[in-house]
Amino acid sequence: MDTVIRGGTVLTLCPVHDTREVRADLRVRGARIIAMGRAARRGPPARVLPAEGCVVIPGFVQAHVHLCQTLFRGTADGLPLLPWLQRRIWPFEAAHDARSTRASAQLGAAELLRSGTTTVLDMGSVHHHEQIFEALLASGLRAFSGKAMMDRGRGVPAGLRETLRDSLRASDALRDAWHGAADGRLRYAYAPRFVLSCSEALLRGVSERATTSAPSMPTLMHTHAAEHAEERAEVRRRLGRDDIDALAAHGITGPRALLAHGVQLRPVEIKRLARAGTRVVHCPSANMKLGSGIAPLRAFREHGLAVALGADGAPCNNRLDVFTEMRQAALLSCARERDALATSAADALRLATIDGARALGLDGDVGTLEIGKRADITVVHISALHHEPGGDALSRLVYAAQASDVRHVMVDGRVLVERGELRSLDEATVLTDARRELRKLMSRAS
Repeated sequence: MDTVIRGGTVLTLCPVHDTREVRADLRVRGARIIAMGRAARRGPPARVLPAEGCVVIPGFVQAHVHLCQTLFRGTADGLPLLPWLQRRIWPFEAAHDARSTRASAQLGAAELLRSGTTTVLDMGSVHHHEQIFEALLASGLRAFSGKAMMDRGRGVPAGLRETLRDSLRASDALRDAWHGAADGRLRYAYAPRFVLSCSEALLRGVSERATTSAPSMPTLMHTHAAEHAEERAEVRRRLGRDDIDALAAHGITGPRALLAHGVQLRPVEIKRLARAGTRVVHCPSANMKLGSGIAPLRAFREHGLAVALGADGAPCNNRLDVFTEMRQAALLSCARERDALATSAADALRLATIDGARALGLDGDVGTLEIGKRADITVVHISALHHEPGGDALSRLVYAAQASDVRHVMVDGRVLVERGELRSLDEATVLTDARRELRKLMSRAS
């Protein structure tokens, strides 16, 4: 049966309309949008999703999350990046088993869907990553995901240590099992954690695999770079060069590479990455919480560097909703540049939709609302007290909206959230599993 989204204000983000408000219904058949406007009213009987008082937008895209860390929310406050990893995150990840990994991923997926995110790029931990994919499959999210790769590094607990051979073999096995699964909704992304935890041979192995993957459905490379000043200083002490130099030397740049953060990038590095076609993922809330700094978002955009948004992980945010990241991205950019026009509401919405889709190579299918594209759609109520009485739909969406305003969410035409309720996952079970598995994990970690 068709689905019609009726009575909403549509922001298509397409080249013709961009962020201009359009009053229109949308008709979805199967996985795709087949009609908009008056044409959407014609056709066979349809399931109706009411959208009065709402804005209808492309589903949000987040290009850097850690579903395996959702269980750790609120357990790692008040630490900068390297101590945060060594004292909290790595020991907790090492204590994961299959059940806790699955529970963490389910909780993260549920939160993402309830807050309107339809596509993610996820980095897991070293082990149990098949559980992440199983949770993603059940949730209905569109996702690239990959196990963290760590064949070197100081302060790495025994439970996360792996050899070069084992790291590449395990990653390849996951790629073979999951890349292109669920009619292409699930894909693989190689995930060398960061320069400090990866050998040169591992980085070369990742680059060789990603750059030779099929152009029709490429595997991506997903890592962290230039996140914190102390991290960069440690890279220089160990390698005698910056992390960007190390990544570039071994092929972890270019259109298939996504570098999370980039807070510490110098202008010459921004230009270099832009020339190579590398993508950077801006994670403003995580950068603030870990004291990493404020990324030079305007410089990224002025130099033509492709930028997406991400909430990062629950222990360094603590939210996974993109409303927070859009608002922070816009406001922090204006504050950093002392210019109220540095990053507009329209810029922020593009970062969270079409720019994210483009960074993942999915812009032919998602990121805008157009006839023929896949029906990844988010409907947000913008008529509550905290939105009224003035302001256009764009301003309300970027500066005032919050996760609880999300009414409906579709991925590939499948309704995953309806009237604010999860349909693909049982929320009560997700919460029960998460609480139980956190207690067990903390017992193992201690």
